[in-house]
Amino acid sequence: MAEFNNVSSVTEMPEGDDVKRSFHHRIFLEPQEKKRNMKSLVVKQAKKTCSCTPAKVKDGVFSFFPVLQWLPKYKLKEYLLGDIMSGVIVGVLLVPQSIAYSLLAGQEPIYGLYTSFFSSIIYFIFGTSRHISVGIFGVICLMVGQVVDREIQRAGYDIEPALPSVLTDTAAYVNTTLSPVNHTSQKLLCDKSCYAIAVGATMTFIAGVYQVAMGFFQVGFVSVYLSDSLLSGFVTGASFTILTSQAKYLLGLDIPRSSGVGSLIATWINIFRNIHKTNICDLITSFLCLLVLIPTKELNEHFKSRLKAPIPVELVVIVAATLASHFGKLRETYGSSVAGHIPTGFLPPRPPDWNLIPSVALDAIPIAIIGFAITVSLSEMFAKKHGYAVKANQEMYAIGFCNIIPSFFHCFTTSAALAKTLVKESTGCRTQMSGIVTSLVILLVLLVIAPLFYSLQKCVLAVITIVNLRGALRKFKDLPKMWRLSRVDTVIWLVTMAASALISTEIGLLIGVCFSMLCVIFRTQRPEAPLLGWVAESETYESLSAYKNLQTKPGIVVFRFEAPLYYINKECFKSALYKQTGVNPIWVKAAKKKAAKRMLREKEEDSCGNQTGISMDFVSEPLEFHTIVIDCCAVQFLDTAGIRTLKEVCKDYREIDVQVLLAQCNPSVRSSLIRGEFFTEGEDHLLFHSVHQAVDFALGAQEHSRTSAVK
Repeated sequence: MAEFNNVSSVTEMPEGDDVKRSFHHRIFLEPQEKKRNMKSLVVKQAKKTCSCTPAKVKDGVFSFFPVLQWLPKYKLKEYLLGDIMSGVIVGVLLVPQSIAYSLLAGQEPIYGLYTSFFSSIIYFIFGTSRHISVGIFGVICLMVGQVVDREIQRAGYDIEPALPSVLTDTAAYVNTTLSPVNHTSQKLLCDKSCYAIAVGATMTFIAGVYQVAMGFFQVGFVSVYLSDSLLSGFVTGASFTILTSQAKYLLGLDIPRSSGVGSLIATWINIFRNIHKTNICDLITSFLCLLVLIPTKELNEHFKSRLKAPIPVELVVIVAATLASHFGKLRETYGSSVAGHIPTGFLPPRPPDWNLIPSVALDAIPIAIIGFAITVSLSEMFAKKHGYAVKANQEMYAIGFCNIIPSFFHCFTTSAALAKTLVKESTGCRTQMSGIVTSLVILLVLLVIAPLFYSLQKCVLAVITIVNLRGALRKFKDLPKMWRLSRVDTVIWLVTMAASALISTEIGLLIGVCFSMLCVIFRTQRPEAPLLGWVAESETYESLSAYKNLQTKPGIVVFRFEAPLYYINKECFKSALYKQTGVNPIWVKAAKKKAAKRMLREKEEDSCGNQTGISMDFVSEPLEFHTIVIDCCAVQFLDTAGIRTLKEVCKDYREIDVQVLLAQCNPSVRSSLIRGEFFTEGEDHLLFHSVHQAVDFALGAQEHSRTSAVK
């Protein structure tokens, strides 16, 4: 059955003594048959899902373990050198960053090395991107550290001085699933650092479960609510919090870490209150490290096209600072805070602390969302650049398992990191085999080199963390360009950045998401609604306010509403239409009724004054147009309120002898109009497939009515 036609029947037009008939050919569209048998659809989907064939099992295994697809096809001579080179370079850069970011996450340095080691291996197995580097990421570490500090305070560890580290004693990890609050005997088995990694690992496990669940239920669409401007603003705002949390190490101050709402301001207040306690040795060391790191980093970026590999300045600084601290006895002489003992080898695995899950489950949600959003966006960006495809759903599985499995090995949350991914790509990486090489470099440190960093000052690690924030803080330079491109995106960036920095990272992310969604709603609530004019010698109609030299057809107004028509903006649609046409049919009808009543009253009083003449003139004054064509090309959908609004508009204008025609409706809108019984019998000619056809019909109909009136 045909859907409906879009033009009228025969139009008669006089030409000299003859009458010329102009035919508007009907266009019939037959809709596709939609199978609405829910039972058959469910049965079909169940058969497809539950069927088990050898080919399907093989495809499922290869899809879940992408390494089985590309590893047998690995081109040894072509790929190996680039993968080894990039893996070694990233590993060398990752060692100092892993140690530095451990402080940010509230953990001992060894746990950062564990995290980087396991995440690279697991992503090698499950990941589909060839280039991204998965490991520690500053913003994620900050969010983990805030929760760790909160739980440590709740457990009462900050009330008493922390006991000596017991990392080397495996007994420290016995029976740690019990809460240490007010249990002195339990503290002997699990000190402050032990409890900190228990909190971090438990939250990492929950975040990984969330990410795998999002992959299983295919809810990756959540990431679409995290726009590029929102993520950029969030990372920049969090960078201020990271910088603030590390400032105390630069000065050698021993002050508690602030958390919660307004932690940035509270931290700076504490810093200035204790500024007189600054450790001069740490301050000088920080200044010297900044003098070396910043210029060298800038040289790396400026000459990255000429350098085969970036200068590993962070590793050089760490080695030099460790030697200076050890032989200068800076800890014993000046009281500098150092990294302390870092054990070699691996600690026995242990499960997360199940009793902590209720406390950290909610905190893990934003961490999980940020982690997979950054990972998926980076994967797709580099895949597009190098001409291959990644599976967003599999990426969620990959990053989820990069958190679940390491959480049993004393690790904290990971995600992809842009800076290390760029280094990895620029140094010749071809596959994730480079991740295995990176893990081997970290393994060498874990087994042999780690104890040598005992004398490394914490202020050096803080400097490394702060210097790596340069990229996020440079986003302020892009604001003028962003403002010219999109003011809405710029405002979203500023709001998210300010909220993340001044309130808290989690609340800032929530505010950014809500604000960006409100911006979308506001833009549909107050959309553009211009009048259109005809482009000469074409069938195109464009905005009269945007272009010059457009023509208008006599007696016809063409109006475009550039948004969906639904309950939020239905009143805006009406007011814009009335304003642009200059005629509010409700007012016209009311004026006519008022004038008619006045005339009737004056007739009854048998008086004929000037006022009656004025009323008669007003009533008989003709409108400047007889047809309104509504261009619906930008109306993506209608709800019941939108359909009702169109019905009211058509009815109101019809009552003052103005017809309303709809043009360029998409199939969804047409279907909504039919289901909403917008067309009464014989009114299907009100809908047209183009504005030009609607205008031609209106002109022909008007000419036909004039001819009929003459006859």
